[in-house]
Amino acid sequence: MNLSATHQEQLNNFWQYCLEHQYFNIGYPESADFDYSHLFKFLKFSLNNCGDWREPSNYALNSFDFERDVLNYFSELFHIDSEDSWGYVTNGGTEGNMFGCYIARELFPNSTLYYSKETHYSVAKIVKLLRMKSCLIETTATGEIDIDDLTTKIKLNQEKQPIIFANIGTTMSGAIDNIDEIQIRLKQIGIDRNDFYLHADAALSGMILPFVSSPQPFSFADGIDSISVSGHKMIGSPIPCGIVVARRKDVERISVDIDYISAKDQTISGSRNGHSVLMMWAAIQSKSASDWRHSIEHCLSLAQYAVERLQAENIPAWRNPNSVTVVFPRPSENVWRKFHLAISGNKAHLITMPHNKDTKKLDQLIDAIILDQTTLPQCSTYV
Repeated sequence: MNLSATHQEQLNNFWQYCLEHQYFNIGYPESADFDYSHLFKFLKFSLNNCGDWREPSNYALNSFDFERDVLNYFSELFHIDSEDSWGYVTNGGTEGNMFGCYIARELFPNSTLYYSKETHYSVAKIVKLLRMKSCLIETTATGEIDIDDLTTKIKLNQEKQPIIFANIGTTMSGAIDNIDEIQIRLKQIGIDRNDFYLHADAALSGMILPFVSSPQPFSFADGIDSISVSGHKMIGSPIPCGIVVARRKDVERISVDIDYISAKDQTISGSRNGHSVLMMWAAIQSKSASDWRHSIEHCLSLAQYAVERLQAENIPAWRNPNSVTVVFPRPSENVWRKFHLAISGNKAHLITMPHNKDTKKLDQLIDAIILDQTTLPQCSTYV
């Protein structure tokens, strides 16, 4: 591929920009702690994982054998037998969430999807694309779904087979919905376990909870029906991707035989990125459970360090249990733009990820927040 000198200079400038900003993301949950250089040679090939990795496809250049290993790993991680599960490597958390909602809609075509105000913005799009009825639920002060409001609205709607979209780590506060309590309350209002669907959006926390000593309920053993986790977040990837796992018996409801590739297809996207599969495979093969635990413990300790430093300066910072997301009052625009912070209303957050090897960049942000508070009016009602 031949480029002009002007275009080559444009690429070189972008390379320098990427080098300068690769560790910027203290406000967003993308890990930059990865090295897939040993996979670069595969970029010579068009790896297309179209179809079902459990079955041979007429398309020869795929990474199905590696995808099988990835899905077996996540089935074990999320406490479901690999023979009873099915899933695939997606283009990201939104596709995984859509896959779960798609299955739920096929099982219960006339039902309503219930999701909280803290749910990722993509769910509103999914509702429109799948033409599902939906109902927005209030949240607690720390971001969990308000189960009283959930059950009240299910009863008001006279819902017989609700579809519940649960957050296993919300976007802004890392809140984890109480899976156990949701199921207890549904039973109390007369809804049998076979008459509701429970999808878990575990984009970030899906790679945290399996490695902490006291995790909140989040897995198939706890009653979920499908789960989505992002690959470019806690795992780390140069290409946005994710993994979705569901119960195999439910997935069979949406399976379609495609003669063009001589295989089945149950996926949302059809053609899928075989290179992302290789990256997820390399990531899980290169780290033991002990390695993951050590990495997660480090991230959690950094988050607690940030909370304590900010609180020591009378800044009301906090985090949810088992969360690497630290919430604090929104600073001035100069600060949140300089440090690329995510903001929502009067709140902002920072997220401690594996590439934060020490507190250097964290301290730079915290120092800026502390200095900034002396010039901002104090908020007396912040939660």
